[in-house]
Amino acid sequence: MPIIFKYSPELYFQIALALISAAVVCFAATPIVRAFANKVGAIDVPKDETRVHDHPIPRLGGLAIFLGFLFSVLLFADVSRQVQGLLLGAVVIVISGVIDDIVSLKWYVKLAAQVFAALIAVRHGIVIEVLSNPNIFSQSQYIFFGWASIPVTVMWIIVITNSVNLIDGLDGLACGVSAISSVTMLIISLLVSELNVAVMMAALCGACIGFLPFNLNPAKIFMGDTGALLLGYALATVSILGLFKFYAIVSFAVPFLVIGLPLFDTGMAIIRRVLRGQHPMHRDRGHFHHRLIDMGLSQKQAVAILYSVSAILGLAAVVITTSGEMRAIILVIAIAIAAVIAGFLWRSLRGAKVGAARVGAAVSSVVDDEADDCGEAVAPQEDLPEADATQSDDDAALPEDNDEL
Repeated sequence: MPIIFKYSPELYFQIALALISAAVVCFAATPIVRAFANKVGAIDVPKDETRVHDHPIPRLGGLAIFLGFLFSVLLFADVSRQVQGLLLGAVVIVISGVIDDIVSLKWYVKLAAQVFAALIAVRHGIVIEVLSNPNIFSQSQYIFFGWASIPVTVMWIIVITNSVNLIDGLDGLACGVSAISSVTMLIISLLVSELNVAVMMAALCGACIGFLPFNLNPAKIFMGDTGALLLGYALATVSILGLFKFYAIVSFAVPFLVIGLPLFDTGMAIIRRVLRGQHPMHRDRGHFHHRLIDMGLSQKQAVAILYSVSAILGLAAVVITTSGEMRAIILVIAIAIAAVIAGFLWRSLRGAKVGAARVGAAVSSVVDDEADDCGEAVAPQEDLPEADATQSDDDAALPEDNDEL
């Protein structure tokens, strides 16, 4: 298996420029997009329990991500027919996302736009034709989809597109996870000699990095459906170019590990809602990030943990793609990250429990003090003369006019 250090310095310079250019364009465009969102009323108002922010925040930040990604791809990537299809489909996704962020489209309208964007990609040659066979007892090493390749591809694009959208529940979560997935695919693309895919993934990662300063907690702007659906669509289509191609297939698990966190969270959400008799797209607080928040973690802590989980899954995908010494090194790094996550989670939960105990003790103390104060205030009334007490009873028996108003 080739290693990533075999290429010329010019290639790495091109990848670095693609990343930096996308980041700079996105960073510069975000304040302009934020002002535009405020002007057109693209504001996310917290109105249900699934929202974790407590005040209106402008969305539409995905428009800045798209501008950074588009600029970098057009400038540094080889705009082949497949890349043209990817960009045209991304335009459809962005247009529907912008409209949805402003006026809230029905779910079936957004789904129709996603199907149309997926078919554009398929029409331009982005198709899953073969997959390594996960059945170890089968004599066939690969699964050839034949006529089913088109519906399989469309389904893959739609699922990944929406899975990224569904994890967009905490400040910086979807953007950071997408950046990690992009870096993972960039590395794997270099390992399997998909250099154009590596440049595109550098552009997508750079756009995410340029947006993160505005999106991390406390967020100044959300990416909205424009950004979440765009990132999901880009990851889904580029994964077909870089991970599903026949000669680049290493394992059935690689593409699923790269986008493992949003994919698994979405699968669990659908199963959970169907078992409850709810619509699969029904909002609830059962996502991983909601559960971490309900455990007492802060947004920053929950996001850091999910970043780490996504990074470990990415490392696992790279490990499967590599061999020899590189695999051993990556395994050591993955184990170290897992240990850090475990320690961080244990300390965070312990701190949350201690904090809750302190709050409970403080509340109990305040209640006891209030009870003592009330007792001291009531005590002198027991020594009032009998006539005063009788007068009080008579006054209490009088009708109150305010009750009839």
